[in-house]
Amino acid sequence: MKLTLIKTIALGSLLTCSAAAMAGGSDYKLMVIEQATAPQQLEESFNGCALNVKSKNYEQAEAICTKAIELLKVTKGRKLKVRELTSFALSNRGISRIKSKNDTAGLADLYEATQISNNTLVSHNLTLAKEDLSL
Repeated sequence: MKLTLIKTIALGSLLTCSAAAMAGGSDYKLMVIEQATAPQQLEESFNGCALNVKSKNYEQAEAICTKAIELLKVTKGRKLKVRELTSFALSNRGISRIKSKNDTAGLADLYEATQISNNTLVSHNLTLAKEDLSL
């Protein structure tokens, strides 16, 4: 009972979590979850992905982003917020893939991210990727 209550509170806090973008105006935007606003495992995966992209550990970033995406698939919370976070995680993974020269997979992630939630940060990343790849 106590564990269920704790999980409910943790997932409830996911409803109010927000994502912040890292990087400057013309750079790719990496999204992170603000501290203590999501279940710890999700927060660590989500933010670890962005940190590894920023640190140019692209292979590790891709694996961690994939873990965050998988965690979001089983997360119970407001569907709109979960969709937005999934979009952000796909965008982060797309950036890691493009930076590691896996352009096709990176673009696929970015297109999927915009289909899930056409957020200005995600759209910015897709536009920048297409410009970088001369598409």
